[in-house]
Amino acid sequence: MPTAAQMNAFLYTFAASVIVFFVIYVLLFYVLRAFFRRTEKDTALLILAISQTPSITIFIFASLKISLFQLGSGGIIDWIDRGLTALLIATLTYLVTVFFTEAAISYLKDYARKTEAVWDDVLIPLLQNCIPVITYIIGISLFFSTLGVDLSGIGLAIGSITVVLGLAIKDILSDFFSGLVLLVDTPFKFGDVISMPDGSIAIIKQIGIRVTKLYLINEHCEVYVPNTSLGGQNIVNLSRPTTHYAYTIKVSVRVDADAIVATKILQEIIIGHPDTLGDIDEKLQYLDNFAALREAEDDKISKKEAGRLRLLVEKDVNEQLQKLEQAFEYFALEIKQLEKGGLNSEELRSIQKTYLEILNIAGLVVITERKGKRVRSRLEEQQQAGKPTLIILIRKWYETWLQDPDLVFEDKNILPDEWEQKIELLKIKLNKIFQKISNPGVDETRLDDYSLKFVEWLHDSFKESNTAWKEPQVQLTDIQGSGMQFSVRFYVDNIQLEHWRRGNRVQNEVRREMVRRLRQAYIYTLG
Repeated sequence: MPTAAQMNAFLYTFAASVIVFFVIYVLLFYVLRAFFRRTEKDTALLILAISQTPSITIFIFASLKISLFQLGSGGIIDWIDRGLTALLIATLTYLVTVFFTEAAISYLKDYARKTEAVWDDVLIPLLQNCIPVITYIIGISLFFSTLGVDLSGIGLAIGSITVVLGLAIKDILSDFFSGLVLLVDTPFKFGDVISMPDGSIAIIKQIGIRVTKLYLINEHCEVYVPNTSLGGQNIVNLSRPTTHYAYTIKVSVRVDADAIVATKILQEIIIGHPDTLGDIDEKLQYLDNFAALREAEDDKISKKEAGRLRLLVEKDVNEQLQKLEQAFEYFALEIKQLEKGGLNSEELRSIQKTYLEILNIAGLVVITERKGKRVRSRLEEQQQAGKPTLIILIRKWYETWLQDPDLVFEDKNILPDEWEQKIELLKIKLNKIFQKISNPGVDETRLDDYSLKFVEWLHDSFKESNTAWKEPQVQLTDIQGSGMQFSVRFYVDNIQLEHWRRGNRVQNEVRREMVRRLRQAYIYTLG
């Protein structure tokens, strides 16, 4: 039994430990939290929030364990010490798991939104499922080892069982490694629309360790496909490189009709639909003639009015985007002329001045901060309301788009998320070019290449300022009996909207309008 002196030393040590840990607790969860709130460090605040309760438990167990040294060793004291160590391990295991699943995963998801890579969108859910399992296995092993439980026999038994199970579940393991292959190759990401070998259209919902969850649009159900089967199929990704997708409609016109008149009617129909791609001025011209559109209901405006408002803003977006593209092309030519023989300080200042003018088109300004002797510059959005910058117009465009009466509830998040991610990528890329121009170093002869690559990215991954190659096409394909066969091909603006049924709705409305207009011209035939 401990002596009175040992008990007093135990109590004094425990009290001192509690006071020390209390001070640490106050510094961490009150002082540091107040500091992070001022700096708006959301991830840091989240870490403090999830670790607050486990930290109290860890402080108590640690205080008891430190104080226990004052009671000597042997007998029940050793068992209590082992128990406290095991409890500390259990608490730390829980803290690490929660920290990863809530804080680290949250940070990684935010980081993935700022990158164009697809692999991180697939990797993060896999880590979210696998890391907690691994952490708990390690934690449980250390927990029992600390209590003196011999795990060598259990490990040997598990190893033998693993060999047997490996042979029995080889198909499951094959699915697992196929999932890893899908992670490396990344043929699709979550939300992508794919065409299955049997012709069905599906949405990627989740890539799991063994199976991939798909949502079948037409059947309105979920299907789970083993990763091995999915990896061995020819998959057509309808969402790549953009969410635009081409539809084709076959229509028959009387053989004695004027083919030129029929072609003109079909072109006006396709261009007049607000959700197809085409020349915006022509779309605004023919929009009022399109009858098969939703009328105003309750608090929703009509489809025609919503389409007109969106097209008008999109026209401004395209014009501003063209200004940005042309400015970068001229900028690249200027750099190419000046970079011969290297850039002197005057030439570099000239390039920097030109780049600041380009940033005004996008809607960014340079913010300079001085910390001691160090001066740091970064790009931030202009706060001047009403100035027609690209970023302001993009936001106005998708906010106007949200008035579309055909959109469903989920689209209220899909559109802002999609375009805010693109805006964030735009700012990151412009900031990287700004840093290169501010301190070119060995890259002074490559600044023009960076500019041209940025223009290429705008066209391929941000938004096309001119979609002339995606304008509707009407072709006379055949003449059979009493009818002329026409093929009409057109692109729909975003097939991911309306539960991925937007394309089908547009196709149906276009087909109905074709029947109406061709009958009105007395040239429609069933073929």
